[in-house]
Amino acid sequence: MTPPSTQVFMKTRFILIQTSHAGNVGGVARAMKVMGFDDLVLVNPRFDNVLRREETKQRASGAQDVLDGARVVATLEEALQGMTHLCATAMTPRDFGPPTRFPREHFQELLSQSTEVPMGIAFLFGSERFGMLNEDVYRCHVALSIPTHPDFGSLNLASAAQVLAYEWRLALGGFSKPAQQAYTSFEPQDQKRAHADAQEIAGLMSHWQESLVKIGFLDPLAPKKLMPRLQQIFNRAQLSSEEVHILRGVAKQMVPKDPIKRID
Repeated sequence: MTPPSTQVFMKTRFILIQTSHAGNVGGVARAMKVMGFDDLVLVNPRFDNVLRREETKQRASGAQDVLDGARVVATLEEALQGMTHLCATAMTPRDFGPPTRFPREHFQELLSQSTEVPMGIAFLFGSERFGMLNEDVYRCHVALSIPTHPDFGSLNLASAAQVLAYEWRLALGGFSKPAQQAYTSFEPQDQKRAHADAQEIAGLMSHWQESLVKIGFLDPLAPKKLMPRLQQIFNRAQLSSEEVHILRGVAKQMVPKDPIKRID
């Protein structure tokens, strides 16, 4: 069980990417509320009015307040604002992606390393039709794999969300003590050394990619896996906002101020 002081600085968000079935949105909302979570963000869902559809409300079954507080955004970057630890839910490991871990072991390790530092953890779920895109998985710190029967590992989206919500709540200590409710009091403006959020890391990646192309280290026509590998390096480093600024300064200084003249 993690100390209550750690949970004070923990925020949890569930992010559904390009969800196609309205009922699954309601099912996820219900799964979240049962475990005491309420931050739901939808990225470019199939139906613009998915939060108001009757099927969504019926599957939510009492979790209307979660739907009322949910947001619909156009891009994953918007959904990740304020999040510092990203968990992909991808059944198939990627060669150059984040490590694949079981939820329980990963949560225990994550909380054992945490101190009184503001932190936001996001669970990303891909479309029911094609799962998560490689580029979305690459930006995550871990790919969570729910242990299932080897011959039948297909989980409904809402069921997968319920399992992860339960495992995360269990890691946080369950509801055995009133102090566990403190997880909602995360303040992003806290003065302690906060981890850089996903948007800051994305900006850093974009800046480095641009600079690496300019100095000839990265061939944009044959990038191979350089950027996903660099993404994982930055993820493991758990950079602060100040460290991101330093690394962006380095990227800026990579590029000569004056064009390099060729001598034939």
